[in-house]
Amino acid sequence: MIDTPQTKPTIIVVGIATTGRREVLRETLEQIERQDRRPDRILVCPVADGDVDWDHAARLAVPVEHVVGPQGSSAQRNAIFDAAGDPDLIVFFDDDFLPADRFLAETERLFLQNPDIIAATGHVLADGIRGSGINLPEAFSILASDTVPEEGKAPVAPIKNLYGCNMAFRFATIMRIGARFDENLPLYGWHEDIDFSGQLAGEGRIVLADALRGVHRGVKRGRTSGLKLGYSQIANSVYVARKGTMGWPRALRFAIGNTCANLIGSMRPQGLVDRRGRLRGNLLALKDLLLGKIDPKRILSLR
Repeated sequence: MIDTPQTKPTIIVVGIATTGRREVLRETLEQIERQDRRPDRILVCPVADGDVDWDHAARLAVPVEHVVGPQGSSAQRNAIFDAAGDPDLIVFFDDDFLPADRFLAETERLFLQNPDIIAATGHVLADGIRGSGINLPEAFSILASDTVPEEGKAPVAPIKNLYGCNMAFRFATIMRIGARFDENLPLYGWHEDIDFSGQLAGEGRIVLADALRGVHRGVKRGRTSGLKLGYSQIANSVYVARKGTMGWPRALRFAIGNTCANLIGSMRPQGLVDRRGRLRGNLLALKDLLLGKIDPKRILSLR
């Protein structure tokens, strides 16, 4: 069933779950304010009140609202759902994702022109998550040097799942089927984007839209420890595969690929990327898997 938009002005809500990145979030909010098509509301769900510079947020042209929710990206995003009201579109940005100036304008155009599209993710011009991160001047340089596709000519391709740093949804579809981010994937919520995309499968088109562009800075502050992330890389893959929102072949590729990357990286330390901690987490999860007690929530007790 396709949820077609009504013939009324489109309401767009931007949601951001954040923790421990006050200055980074401030920079992201300033970039959202530069959008050619500003959102109607910005909902920010922090872990702690001090994670947001509320005085700065109050001076922005777009209302920034404080959403209270439990810790964990999945739980925080669900709290944003609950506070969103009845928008046409909801767009989630990571607190370190800088959308190009036309990101929201192109998002609005995409969904209005394609009523069968229920979810979209954009073209990530550079992804600092794969290395030591991208600083603000470098991120702006990448955005400024980007060659934007001609209007109406940017490709739109089907994909199985969205990328969590930037995700846009037709809100009516989410509400109709009762989709939620899985809070059994705690803290950083590894694979929560894949699981959520799996819940939407069969409801309409899920796409990668090249006109939606931005830079994922991959800031390392505020992220889950290497040990916990390594455990999640295995445990969450197994959990989501057992749940059925990701196939086992893909889950195995993720688990094996991440373990190999961490093994190689542990021999050549990468500064802020704790490959040795991740490898220890991988091995602990594999041990728990063999013992039949693997559980994504175990990271809550790991030190």
